[in-house]
Amino acid sequence: MPLAVVHSRACVGIDAQPVTIEVHLSNGLPAFNLVGLPEASVKESRDRVRSAIINANYEFPNRRITVNLAPADLPKEGGRFDLPIALGILAASGQISTDTLAQHEFVAELALSGELRSVKGVLPTALAAKRSKRCLVVASADAEQAALVDAGGHKAADHLLDVSAYLCKQKQLSLPFFDNKENTIRLSRDLQDIIGQQQGKRALEIAAAGHHNLLLVGPPGTGKTMLASRLLDLLPELDDDQALETASIRSLSEGQIHHHSWRKRPFRAPHHSASMAALVGGGSVPKPGEISLAHHGVLFLDEMPEFERKVLDALREPLESGEVVISRVNGKTRFPAQFQLVGALNPSPSGQFELGSVRHQPQAALRYLSRLSGPLLDRFDLSIDIPALPKGVLASGGGDRGDSTDTVAKRVSRVRQLSQQRQGCANALLSVREIEKHCVLLPADSQFLENALHQLGLSIRAYHKIIKVARTIADLAESPRIERPHLAEALGYRAMDRLLRQLNQVVQ
Repeated sequence: MPLAVVHSRACVGIDAQPVTIEVHLSNGLPAFNLVGLPEASVKESRDRVRSAIINANYEFPNRRITVNLAPADLPKEGGRFDLPIALGILAASGQISTDTLAQHEFVAELALSGELRSVKGVLPTALAAKRSKRCLVVASADAEQAALVDAGGHKAADHLLDVSAYLCKQKQLSLPFFDNKENTIRLSRDLQDIIGQQQGKRALEIAAAGHHNLLLVGPPGTGKTMLASRLLDLLPELDDDQALETASIRSLSEGQIHHHSWRKRPFRAPHHSASMAALVGGGSVPKPGEISLAHHGVLFLDEMPEFERKVLDALREPLESGEVVISRVNGKTRFPAQFQLVGALNPSPSGQFELGSVRHQPQAALRYLSRLSGPLLDRFDLSIDIPALPKGVLASGGGDRGDSTDTVAKRVSRVRQLSQQRQGCANALLSVREIEKHCVLLPADSQFLENALHQLGLSIRAYHKIIKVARTIADLAESPRIERPHLAEALGYRAMDRLLRQLNQVVQ
């Protein structure tokens, strides 16, 4: 029967949707037709497949070939369908066995010589194939990603001939062995490398322990970027599910995932010239942006006022929902975006404006800071002043450097475990009802916080964030309940609110 069916998958967001490749050979003038909503890169597979089959010493059928990629309403892109199309043609023409095709899925691009090349999105495809109880065959360049999911079940090959011989039971395919036990990379950066800035280090510890968003405000060269870069080393390791989800997103954009670094939390630091599509994601076939690539990791935005305002405001909804939804004519694509935001900025265009002082061009400073909208600033749980070092600190060798990264990371891990046992999530992710249950305040402390809220002119969202930060501070102090000192310290991490309030008072 001149009809063959081969299974493959197309990546739609982080999901790998099943695609059935139906190949039919019929009499008539020789032709090679592709149907089923293929993009231009898929249509070009006709020439790659023809050359690969001929160079593999198979006969390319001199008949009318119709290839249907089902479902027809699902967009298909890339060269990932080259291998299943070629196998479908060989199976329909009787040149290879069709006995085991139904138990396999195939994803790989073909070179003109018949060699298999890497494609993007192999990791989510391998996960979906395993759930469907099928064996996935990929190019050897993608063997690491397939091995992360099912080292014993999935297969890798170098050439079309290898896959054909495997289907005809003339050769065995397997995945190389990768030792995934030693796959964590500890960075050499340490908190003790930073001179002074004890309050900034304390805020960094609180942010890491509670998954809080952090804003660093200060003049150039005071250590804002150094502090932000060390947050990643304070966070606990990802579990298997989180690591696979993060690596799946990365495989959609970067392609290659290595066995020695796949568990590493992402740290993304886009340049301030990044577009909205680069930051949030987009394209005719939506691809993940920086906020999705930072899933379960850190997104660091340096020089925040230099970003376009509409680009920054696009972060507001993902920060609340933990996902980004990209709408297109063909439907909606969802990417997870549960990231921790760290921002850094100078308090004025010159960078030398001092927090708490309104002596130097307050109008210019206010215009500069107004590039950040109020709702976006509300998404930051902590904003901290990073001042210039006082005179004499460098001459004295830097003084007390505080605790090392390893020491602080142990405290952070303890608080993360405590919050997970208590409410099933980090403190920053508590809902309103969970705040009422796990962050109970004494009546006097509740009144104290409400008075401070009105004096600073803060929103209800800021009120909830202050309570969440106080919950984290109480956990670090091993206190079962939130007390007045914890609330007072949490209120102290509102440097941006105080600065804007002072500037507005002077300008008015």
